[in-house]
Amino acid sequence: MLQILIISQIIISVLLTISVLLQSRGSGLSAAFGGDFGGFHTKRGLEKFLNIASIVLGFAFIANSLITVLVSV
Repeated sequence: MLQILIISQIIISVLLTISVLLQSRGSGLSAAFGGDFGGFHTKRGLEKFLNIASIVLGFAFIANSLITVLVSV
């Protein structure tokens, strides 16, 4: 059981990393310091999917971590 949880933790962490890295916040270094004043826009398509996937994978990562700790004790 513990091995399954550890393997799923690795898979979730890789997917979470990929989903976060694929999200594009800005198109340059100036956007990191607040230089991008493009206005408000809604998320659509792939951007919305990656946002929701990051949230779901984040919760799955935390839940899996807690379950792994409880099983290993």
